[in-house]
Amino acid sequence: MSEVIEVSSEWLALREPEDARARSRELARAAADRLGPGPIAVHDLGSGTGSMMRWLAPLLPGPQTWVLHDWNPGLVERAADGGVPVDRDGRPVRVAIRSEELSHLEPGDLEGASLVTASALLDVLTLDEIRAIARACVAVGCPALLSLSVTGRVHLGPADARDDLFAAAFNAHQQRRVDGRALAGPSAVADARRLFVEAGWNAREETTFWRLGRHDPDLLAQWFDGWLGAAVEQRADFEVPAAAYRALRASHLRQGVLTATVVHTDLLVWP
Repeated sequence: MSEVIEVSSEWLALREPEDARARSRELARAAADRLGPGPIAVHDLGSGTGSMMRWLAPLLPGPQTWVLHDWNPGLVERAADGGVPVDRDGRPVRVAIRSEELSHLEPGDLEGASLVTASALLDVLTLDEIRAIARACVAVGCPALLSLSVTGRVHLGPADARDDLFAAAFNAHQQRRVDGRALAGPSAVADARRLFVEAGWNAREETTFWRLGRHDPDLLAQWFDGWLGAAVEQRADFEVPAAAYRALRASHLRQGVLTATVVHTDLLVWP
């Protein structure tokens, strides 16, 4: 999986405030209501530098132990940078780190879990990898809060006739094959929900949004470059029209009028 997901700590830090604003607090409260009395153990899959922990820990009871699973040790080992978060009663959480691939998650990897979490993960997995997560969660019987999965829906402003063309190419890129792995992309949440429901579990979704604009031009610029770059990577014949489109959007960014609404889905599942 490491060959598929190559992100920098700088990108994760840049997007963390918008991630925190976008995630569903309603689903977080619903997850908290399904936890028993503490202590609790939260297993965060694809944790990166720990942004999910920093956002969710203060919304959950304690005492808490967070087990951070990630295949990139350079990211996960930075989870405690800037201090350890506290639970909703003000107690510091305990943090454990597991640097490992998630391609074949087993129930034993989640032993003792009270809650499983993930953020911006499902859409970069394959159906088999999502199935492995579902099977492991069902086996241990704990709820899972899976946030910020892409839906493929993006709304740019000012609107341009070419927006849908590049969006379709980006979505195809999200479902490409990489080293024999067929990524789930925008179908990931529907796949995950189906797998849990087939196991007899409950599922609840909330639509969540990144709302990018002049308040955070650096995030908007980097997101747009990545979005358009992926579209052109998928469709090399788009390179020439993409140059003019990029120039137009760069002008909009300089003028402070460029906006992007990126639609995600947060999913809570429980026995």
